[in-house]
Amino acid sequence: MFIEPQFGGKSRQERAGWIEVICGCMFSGKTEELIRRLNRAIIAKQKVEIFKPVIDNRYHDTNVVSHNENAIRSTPVNFANDILLLAGDSDVVGIDEAQFFDEAIVEVCNTLANQGKRVIVAGLDMDFEGKPFGPMPFLLAVAEFVTKVHAICAQTGELASFSYRLISNDNQVMLGELGQYEARSRKAFFDGMKDRKK
Repeated sequence: MFIEPQFGGKSRQERAGWIEVICGCMFSGKTEELIRRLNRAIIAKQKVEIFKPVIDNRYHDTNVVSHNENAIRSTPVNFANDILLLAGDSDVVGIDEAQFFDEAIVEVCNTLANQGKRVIVAGLDMDFEGKPFGPMPFLLAVAEFVTKVHAICAQTGELASFSYRLISNDNQVMLGELGQYEARSRKAFFDGMKDRKK
């Protein structure tokens, strides 16, 4: 169970910030958990800024929206460095779909944390081939807190940590929903990958 760290009443200039990463496969509740933590910060009257990559417009052009249709306002950005310009005097910075950003997202998160901010990042840790996805391994390495969430395997009903692509497309980046991807357990994922190569 994740125990949320707290600032402890110090001003941003006096406190140390940190990075939290929420990772897992598709349909595992990453965005749901990100929204939950950000809403709690808002309830605590902290200044919150939320960002997502501009390419993620599956459910809404600006809001971060979970597969369960929970939503929170956000600012879409083209590049990771845009976040530094827009984070302002926020206490908490939320970033969704971090795997779609370039490698600069790691330095951006470190800079924000070094400014005394709580940085909460959500993203896929592996791509559709089961390989580490974009900057996510580096974010996992520098984070103080890591939460890996799991889905339920669409094939076996077991815990799932892999995103299996159901349609033929070899691009690493392909925005998807139900019908294009499904969550799979290790065995079901690798069995499916073997079948695909036949």
